[in-house]
Amino acid sequence: MVTAETAVVLPVLLIVLAGAVAAIVVVGAQLRCVDATREGVRAAARGEAPAAVTEIVRRAAPDGAVVSVTRSGDEVRVAVVVDVAPLGPVPLRIRVTAEAVARVEPGVDGGSG
Repeated sequence: MVTAETAVVLPVLLIVLAGAVAAIVVVGAQLRCVDATREGVRAAARGEAPAAVTEIVRRAAPDGAVVSVTRSGDEVRVAVVVDVAPLGPVPLRIRVTAEAVARVEPGVDGGSG
């Protein structure tokens, strides 16, 4: 009797475990994207060159992330977009994005002050 019950419950447990692992992977990627955009927007607000900001963000972001750095007046915006495969070889991809905005520091070329 126990073997039959185990055979019924085991697939359900494996699906729940796979879902939990996928959720952890996606949340981890989201946190890395948020951290990367924060680091990048701070560097850009201090007056770093866009290429340097992009490199800073790429180092902190998940592999394969697309980074954009834009400046409009005294505001700088950094965005990161990445497609995450939370279950490895399973053909499921989830898009994770993050964006940060900051004012350019006073005294930086193009900033107010």
